[in-house]
Amino acid sequence: METFDSKRDRFKRLASKRTNQVIKSLEILGHCSNKHSYEYTQDEIKQIFMAIEKKLNDIKINFKMTSEEAFHF
Repeated sequence: METFDSKRDRFKRLASKRTNQVIKSLEILGHCSNKHSYEYTQDEIKQIFMAIEKKLNDIKINFKMTSEEAFHF
């Protein structure tokens, strides 16, 4: 018999899994900071974090935006 999760249950399950994947990916990216193994410039680091911060801000906006909060004249 097939069971169906509620939207809330599905959100909790998937959000938890996906959040942990993002955190793990950031930890792996952090390994690149080892100056004994890698060479990089401060400009390259700035570009990496700008890209991450932009994507994070885009996603925050998606979560905050509802039809009631949308721009109206």
